[in-house]
Amino acid sequence: MNKAEFDQFAKEYQALHATNIRASGETPDFFAEYKIVDLAKEIKKNFHVDSIKILDFGSGVGNSVPYFSKHIEAVDLTCVDVSDASLSIAQTRHPDLAKYVVFDGKTLPFADESFSVVFTACVFHHIPASEHISLFKEIYRVLNKDGVLVVFEHNPLNPLTVRAVNTCEFDQNAVLISAGKLKRRLALAGFNNIQCVYRIFFPRFLKMFRVFEPLLRWLPVGAQYYVSGKK
Repeated sequence: MNKAEFDQFAKEYQALHATNIRASGETPDFFAEYKIVDLAKEIKKNFHVDSIKILDFGSGVGNSVPYFSKHIEAVDLTCVDVSDASLSIAQTRHPDLAKYVVFDGKTLPFADESFSVVFTACVFHHIPASEHISLFKEIYRVLNKDGVLVVFEHNPLNPLTVRAVNTCEFDQNAVLISAGKLKRRLALAGFNNIQCVYRIFFPRFLKMFRVFEPLLRWLPVGAQYYVSGKK
């Protein structure tokens, strides 16, 4: 993982991201929150506990952080990233909502079976494919028995997504990952019960049709998707 690349854009990330997604009619907050809403549904489906320990892998400047406590009861959140500059910004923005931990890009600084859930959003397209399986194995290590990994990514089959990535300054080295490849990599890392859900089919001016998105989750043309796997 390239620490220097993430550090370089830490201060500019919010403005660059907002500019890049302007065509969707939505804000960075919309894209951050819908993912946590989906994550909350996965948690309710898989767990019946009073509190839940979550690792936000590649949390960046903390865009998702406030939505964990908004949508998930009794969450114990840890954010990890290779970019200490990004984590510093996240901690300044949300000092009391999470623990912030820097890691070296290879070994997570946590004991085995430390978390019930690992969440990661649009991180792995920044990481060389040769490192994916080893990182997924490391995530597998820190998950509890029956723990869940949820990975959100951009969909390379959606032309508007591809255009947005190709014109985004901080995505200049990004390599988009198909859902099929991501599912195979999770399987090779040891995960089972691997499932894929496609998301975001309609821009803001067509948001009245978003009520139909649950019926389209199988259709591989959504702007983004997530893959989940269990330990």
